[in-house]
Amino acid sequence: MSLGNGKVAVVTGAGGTLCSEMARNLAAQGYKVALLGRTIEKLKLVEDEIKAFGGNAISIAVDVSDEASVREANKTIEAALGVCTVLINGAGGNQNEALTNITEFDEKELLNDGSVKGFFNLDMNIFQSVIDINTMGTVIPCTVFGRSMAVEKRGVIINVASMNSYRPLSKVGAYGMAKAGIANFTQWLAAYLAPANIRVNAIAPGFFLNDRSRKIMFNQDGSHTARATSVLSHTPMKRFGAAPELIGCMNWLINDEAAGFVTGIVVPVDGGFLSTAGI
Repeated sequence: MSLGNGKVAVVTGAGGTLCSEMARNLAAQGYKVALLGRTIEKLKLVEDEIKAFGGNAISIAVDVSDEASVREANKTIEAALGVCTVLINGAGGNQNEALTNITEFDEKELLNDGSVKGFFNLDMNIFQSVIDINTMGTVIPCTVFGRSMAVEKRGVIINVASMNSYRPLSKVGAYGMAKAGIANFTQWLAAYLAPANIRVNAIAPGFFLNDRSRKIMFNQDGSHTARATSVLSHTPMKRFGAAPELIGCMNWLINDEAAGFVTGIVVPVDGGFLSTAGI
């Protein structure tokens, strides 16, 4: 309980598999945790779990890509818990409608007959929405909660990046574009906020399983899909990650004694994915 010691952690996307694990761990260390996300029901489940072991948490439904919504959330958090000390920016994600179903150009996509979903017949409004939630959904919490940190002259921000931050992955142009931006923004913001004694880093998960990815990686009979087979063939550890395996990296980055001179980095937690070209 010593690390948190009553400090306030804000976790966006806290209803999801990865960030709910982070939120529970922060609460177990003594942080007062604000759970932010779109769906209050999912947040309440995490809040109940935290309170069941004696932790302190509140749930707030918020659109992290809307500045007014995030500012209102911050007012509620500061009144109920205090000023944010640790910000985990985990909100984001992808949409199936923003994915192509091919990995390279096919003339059939020019026909717009629904037989192929390629780059040229993606819905640009959906493409834009994926970029917005993943980029502005990180930038806006940084400016809102970061302002309060700057007043206090202390704080830690952790953004959630991706393997897409390092290299483009097939089918996910919008998501990849956004996550590459998160890596660059993390470095920029780290340099900018250093005089305010705010450290900014990012964690880049490899292929971790959550509700959405299970549908992509597994067939109904439990066997791997072609996508899963491809991912695992490029992952030296030959398995998917599990949410608790992000906690060690998070705890290192938020610890001012262990990582007090660490800012502006993106840490891959990927089972070796980035270490091999797969050939």
